[in-house]
Amino acid sequence: MGERELAAAVRANHEVFLRTADRIGPVLAAHGLTEATAQALLMIDPDETPPSMKTMAERLHCNAPNLSFVTNQLVTRGLVERVADTRDRRSRALVLTGEGRRVRAEVERETLRRSPFSRLDADELKTLVSLLDRALEQS
Repeated sequence: MGERELAAAVRANHEVFLRTADRIGPVLAAHGLTEATAQALLMIDPDETPPSMKTMAERLHCNAPNLSFVTNQLVTRGLVERVADTRDRRSRALVLTGEGRRVRAEVERETLRRSPFSRLDADELKTLVSLLDRALEQS
């Protein structure tokens, strides 16, 4: 492995993350969201079964108290509701409200539009996703 190339890849990845965060800051602020609450909102796919709190903690790589803090903010803003998990009634799942779906769609649309990745064509994006997926395997 070339250490110089690896360092360049890590720096570029970090730069894309920082630029995207900076560019979507005004969108998040307009909705009273932080980066953490926006990320949680984006992790709830309206076309999938509502994720359990445990699943959300795994997706966000955080512990239960942190997830509860973020979830409380989303509930207070009226963007999600905690409901009984249909797979395990003892657990809770997160469901987007109508407003949550609307805000999530806008945040996702603006994130995609403002991301440095938006400059890439479909073939380049396909290659990038393949490489990123490979890097994330078993990590």
